[in-house]
Amino acid sequence: MEKLESAEKLLKEGRYQEAIKLCEEVRQSYPEEESVLLMLAWAHYDNGATKQAIECLETLLDRELQRKVFTGFAYDELVRIYKKEKNYAGLTEICERAVAAQPEDLGLLAELGNAYFQAGKAKEALSAYKKLIGMEADNSAYHCFLGETLFACGRTKESEAAYLHAALLDQEQADRYHFKLAALFTKIDNHTEAKRILERCIALRPAKPVYHCCLGDALIGLGQYEKARASYEMAVQYDKSRAGAYYNRLGNTLIKAKLFSQAAEAFQEAIKHDALQQYYLSLASVYNAMGLTDRAQETLNLINNTISKSKRYLC
Repeated sequence: MEKLESAEKLLKEGRYQEAIKLCEEVRQSYPEEESVLLMLAWAHYDNGATKQAIECLETLLDRELQRKVFTGFAYDELVRIYKKEKNYAGLTEICERAVAAQPEDLGLLAELGNAYFQAGKAKEALSAYKKLIGMEADNSAYHCFLGETLFACGRTKESEAAYLHAALLDQEQADRYHFKLAALFTKIDNHTEAKRILERCIALRPAKPVYHCCLGDALIGLGQYEKARASYEMAVQYDKSRAGAYYNRLGNTLIKAKLFSQAAEAFQEAIKHDALQQYYLSLASVYNAMGLTDRAQETLNLINNTISKSKRYLC
């Protein structure tokens, strides 16, 4: 169809109003042509008319759900839009409709569980994930979904059991599942439990620097600075190429804990490995926080000197 090709070209050029007009004309002649309706939805969405785009996609979804073979083009677009708009009520509603029409589709059921979780409907999310596990018990991802939801409900022991089960199902990457749990404890500032789980991660895969960095963060949260620094130094030992980045991270964590003197030491170490402008700025900021304004200015002067030298070399 010539008009449809023209509409597609207009869309690429950002001429959405003209594209919408052409699509509407084609739709009048071919009301059942789904590619036209899909293009019209895109045109409306790119033009900022989200409501009209959703109406077009809802019409397409109604047709998709009536078929034995679920294509899911409209469904996928609606999921994407609702997530971007953080419209979890809308996301939940279309996911429920899709699962009702295709109850054996694991992907749709997983998306429904996610929609419930995002909408704050933990009970419904748990039900969806338990159903998923009943249908495919050896899928480690489903046990992670369950574990995350249980954690959000405050059922941390059951959550840990779910993550442990996921680790058993995928023993080659068992540390990854423990790390997911450690991240959840870190997020709620439960440094004791985060430390316990991170030590388990390190026992499983000691050469992974990020585990040592995260353990260092937990130790800072527990007020154990010397042990935290040793943990970060272990990360450096395993990956010297990123030493500056690790010390910079240590410095930023120490700032959050208001340990400015130790943070200054960390940024000094970072600069020794990588004389990046951001590290100097962070060090200057720490000096200012400590009331050492002269040292802060000296540090800023070092940045200016470095930039001047770089310009001379370029000339």
